[in-house]
Amino acid sequence: MKIGLQIPDFSTPRGPERLGAELATVARTADDAGFEYIAVMDHFFQIGAVGPVEKEMLEGYTTLGYLAACTSRAALVTLVTGAIYREPGILAKIVTTLDVLSNGRAWLGIGAAWNEEESRGLGIPFPPVAERFERLEETLQICLQMWRGDETPYHGKHYSLDRPLNSPQSLSRPHPPIMIGGGGEKKTLRMVAQYADACNLFAGQDTAHKLDVLRQHCEALGRDYDTIYKTAYYWFDTAKGSQQIIDELGALAELGFDAAMGAVANVWDVTPVEIIGSDVIPVVADF
Repeated sequence: MKIGLQIPDFSTPRGPERLGAELATVARTADDAGFEYIAVMDHFFQIGAVGPVEKEMLEGYTTLGYLAACTSRAALVTLVTGAIYREPGILAKIVTTLDVLSNGRAWLGIGAAWNEEESRGLGIPFPPVAERFERLEETLQICLQMWRGDETPYHGKHYSLDRPLNSPQSLSRPHPPIMIGGGGEKKTLRMVAQYADACNLFAGQDTAHKLDVLRQHCEALGRDYDTIYKTAYYWFDTAKGSQQIIDELGALAELGFDAAMGAVANVWDVTPVEIIGSDVIPVVADF
């Protein structure tokens, strides 16, 4: 099993003036410690599960570009981008740029978007849920077309691109891995089976059921279920001891998960990242 660090909270003890340096230290420590992925949220306001909306929040792709220069091996991904936040052709260019400048370490993490408050707050159109999923599917189609190098005009229900040119092309071939986040059984998991290389689910009591639903979608679409890389969102808290973390990750591995990604408690102290690197990652690598 692989381990990924997500950084959801940018309110550091020493404030914004030191945020760049401290973020670089955390990322380098995770990179050196063997974390396979470094992720940030793609939100513009802080989300309620982390804190009040006024808490510091960095724009995701600018942050990943900075982290690309601070690291050398970990894959870089948003967990996850709201499809409605950027026009699909621009999103493909953004992820391609990150991939080229990081020497092939970019992933596209994407979902239908849910945070109406930040969208309304910053003037981003927030259509009804059915339309958001339509836009997600068209975005996936456009990104895949651009990464194929197909410049044929694309005309969908919501997006039209006269010439979806993508130059330079991504270094990752055939394209940066696509991870779809969310456990919606009718639409999200069907899109995972149809378009994605990976899924991301919240670890919980219904996780096994979600994987069964994904398997059913794969069977219906003729997709090999085992070709989908399965990741679970997991909160790393070293206060409960490395062995408990190892046991919980082992349970996820038994369900069929390939990776666990999530926030690390007290991450700005750096020590918890080092503990996971020394005590957890070498053990779970054999799962």
